[in-house]
Amino acid sequence: MVNFVVYFFICNLFISGMIGILLITKKAFKTTLSSRMQYHLGFMIFVLLALPFIPIRIFNIFPWLNTLTDTHTDFTNPVSNVSNYPCLTDTSKQVNDFAISVSHKAPSVVGYILCCLWFTGICIMIFWAVRSLFHLHKIIKSSIPLQNSEVRNLYCECLSEIGINLEIPIYSTAFLKSPVIAGFLKPRIYLPIHIISDYNAASMRFMLLHELQHFKHKDIVTNYLINLAGILYWFNPLVWYALKEMRSEREIACDSSVLQMLRETEYENYGNTLINLAEKISRENFFFTPFPFFTGIGGNMKQIQKRILNISKYKKKSRRQKVQGRLACILIIAIFLVLLPVLPTYARGQERYDFHEEDKNITYVDLSSEFNEYKGSFVLYDSNNDTWTIYNKDAALERITPNSTYKIYDALLGLESGIITPEHSKMTWNGEDYPFDTWESNQDLSSAMHSSVNWYFQNIDNIVGMDNVRAYLEDIGYGNQQTSNDTDLYWTDFSLKISPIEQVELLKKFYQNTFGFSSKNINTVKDAILIASTPDGTLSGKTGTGRVDGQDTNGWFIGYIEKSGHVYYFATNIQGTSNTTGSTATEVSLSILSDMGLWING
Repeated sequence: MVNFVVYFFICNLFISGMIGILLITKKAFKTTLSSRMQYHLGFMIFVLLALPFIPIRIFNIFPWLNTLTDTHTDFTNPVSNVSNYPCLTDTSKQVNDFAISVSHKAPSVVGYILCCLWFTGICIMIFWAVRSLFHLHKIIKSSIPLQNSEVRNLYCECLSEIGINLEIPIYSTAFLKSPVIAGFLKPRIYLPIHIISDYNAASMRFMLLHELQHFKHKDIVTNYLINLAGILYWFNPLVWYALKEMRSEREIACDSSVLQMLRETEYENYGNTLINLAEKISRENFFFTPFPFFTGIGGNMKQIQKRILNISKYKKKSRRQKVQGRLACILIIAIFLVLLPVLPTYARGQERYDFHEEDKNITYVDLSSEFNEYKGSFVLYDSNNDTWTIYNKDAALERITPNSTYKIYDALLGLESGIITPEHSKMTWNGEDYPFDTWESNQDLSSAMHSSVNWYFQNIDNIVGMDNVRAYLEDIGYGNQQTSNDTDLYWTDFSLKISPIEQVELLKKFYQNTFGFSSKNINTVKDAILIASTPDGTLSGKTGTGRVDGQDTNGWFIGYIEKSGHVYYFATNIQGTSNTTGSTATEVSLSILSDMGLWING
């Protein structure tokens, strides 16, 4: 929760910028847009305010956020698993599975402070909102159904004039200075007794038409959304300003809707009605609560002034002006939507891969006996017959940290970038101590892949740079294409993720080189991941182990088998609380492949 609050506060920087752009754009088109359009464009603010609560991430725009919410590497708990399989001949390579433990980093003190502040503010805002509801309840309890027949008859005429077939209950009360409409599920109009006593048919008609316009445009619902936004974003002055402007625009839009129904000779009288109300409204009145749960014709003096100015300038728009207004509205929405993706929406909601099954030949199998106590999945694709075999579809669609399986593509990145070449791939050990002896020597691509040497691939990333790494991930379509800003272990720190099905699809692209890369580079990586070559076929692949807080929790084995002119791509993932390694995933994979007759598991 602390991490979310930090993320939420960072999102507010983007939200504030977008609100500023929206307000400036609306002001630039003010003469073209109708008051109703101005108000409706304000609803885009709700889209912005909802973004932090939709599963999205902004780490690419704010990489330093990782220092508050990310993970860190722990070299004190390395794990090494070396598996030998009798099925592998003397020309085979051992499947070495070296992994570094990562630990969830405790949220920072700043995170806890922000969390406490945010929740404290929310509690205070909720108190004010509840207080407003309590006062509203008092008004409702003290009100009585309207008794004045003249006003009731006029009210029925107003309903008919606006075209509302539903009769909305109307009450009188002594606790209000101006008419309001309230009630989320059962809207009711409340008229102050002093207005009924000083009955003026024209003014009463204006006020009733105004309240009915609120009902017609469902402004009560908007009021609740504005109040909710004010509670959650209590700390953001720009949000509060935008919400205040939206309330003001709502009343101006309502005024304009009423003026649209009136004759020009009545405009002045409508404005005078507002002025008379402004003189009677006290600033101590309940109307000025920060969280009003009703809408009404009244308002504070500044709002009344803006509305009077709008009335004095109001003219019914011609057909041409209406078309221009709609075009301007569409343009503003388009600008808003174009700018919206500035926030990288790498969705947590996209933790699952969108796999289109409709046009595929898929066989779902039960391999639970092979996985024993592990949660996991197995995916096999026969490219020659275009058939899929999948165990545990839900798990096969879940995006998971790739761990060292990503090194297949990191090696390809190094070759394509010219950092290493097929002929010269050696890197010199810098003399640092590492958790595995095999890492403390000079490495070439084959040995680095064989022993999963992290520093070798980190060197590639450091030279390439994280911006180019991200561009590369996007080019090849690797999983969620998301990384932290750390070149050390982004493939195992929970930022980069890929599903088993995507692993298989990507292996096919790699094998067939649909990336359009150098065939020599592709073949060099193929040679580096070759595990076994027998008269019956060849096995190529890469393991990966996720070690978190000293426990092995994620195991991968991905690869392909070339057999009798066929290529079979596979990916196995297992998850558990301990002893969940790439070596174990390899054992599971070879057992399944052996049962399918695709590989001899001796």
